[in-house]
Amino acid sequence: MKAVTFRKNSMLTEADCLIDVNIKRPVPGPYDLCVAVHAVSVNPVDTKIRAGLVTAPEAVRCLGWDAAGEVVSVGQEVKLFKPGDKVYYAGSFDRSGSNAQFHLVDERIVGHMPDSLNFAEAAALPLTSLTAWQLLFERLNVRRDQQPSAGSLLVLGAAGGVGSMLIQLARRLTGLTVIGTASRAQSREWCMALGAHHVIDHCHPLSAQISALSVPPVTHIAALSNTEEHWKELAELIAPQGKIAIITDHDLLDAVPFKAKSVSLHWEMVFTRPLFDTPDMIEQHQILDEVATLLDAGVLRSTVNCVLHPLDAIRLREAHRLVENGGITGKVVVACSADDAVMKVQTLSDRKA
Repeated sequence: MKAVTFRKNSMLTEADCLIDVNIKRPVPGPYDLCVAVHAVSVNPVDTKIRAGLVTAPEAVRCLGWDAAGEVVSVGQEVKLFKPGDKVYYAGSFDRSGSNAQFHLVDERIVGHMPDSLNFAEAAALPLTSLTAWQLLFERLNVRRDQQPSAGSLLVLGAAGGVGSMLIQLARRLTGLTVIGTASRAQSREWCMALGAHHVIDHCHPLSAQISALSVPPVTHIAALSNTEEHWKELAELIAPQGKIAIITDHDLLDAVPFKAKSVSLHWEMVFTRPLFDTPDMIEQHQILDEVATLLDAGVLRSTVNCVLHPLDAIRLREAHRLVENGGITGKVVVACSADDAVMKVQTLSDRKA
């Protein structure tokens, strides 16, 4: 089968950083689906592993932790899916990724693909949806209640992939006031279109900007990017007994400034359940199926903002460049064909027009 492998510690300027290869088609284990991949999205974790900033297990020959495709065969213990089913998923960090013609994934972390989306639109969603959902409803323990709340959620780095889903979930499914941060006009417009009540500029002091808004106290914070840069100020502006959840990587992070306010600190790592084969691993299947229902109902929308095709080393290198350079809103997707990349839903700008 065709696949795209990577060279560890490589830069995008090096021709062999991503390589088209032919490898043996994988055979599904007892709980595995073998999926014919139609589209993948590129996340910061892909670029960090390729560049040597994050170490992946030796089993990882291909990058890619977002995919949408069609089940072609199943393991003997599989009960949730059958050949022909369209699926979307993020996979597991300890297995080779989805940048391949066929990919193996445990059925317990796979969702049925939304009927209203094509493969490219669906591939943009799994990792960010799971991260945002788990952060909001499990780590921060926010209630799914649309009644107005006495608190606000601050989303630091709101225009990226996770922030784009978190804004939607918080606005549509909770009563929190949603405050996003973004520094560019395009990013601010993106966040507002997704449902943020307010957007402030993280290039300037946050506390003064929030004080100027007529909003409830910041009871919840989602630190999605540049956490260390704002760490001291986050401790100052969060309400007593508030909650902060972090997805960014750190060698050290001093939690002492949050002690006086009895603020609880939470980590969200989307791969925890599959990495440790937790008893509740099937929760990720259930989350993705619920997200699909919300997407088909028009409550949520895909955050794809750039689609390249076909799925090969050249297009993946371009996708890595876009993600690595930063500044792009939403998600970058690489589809296998032009048919997989045809948009089925309107873009945000189309809807506003």
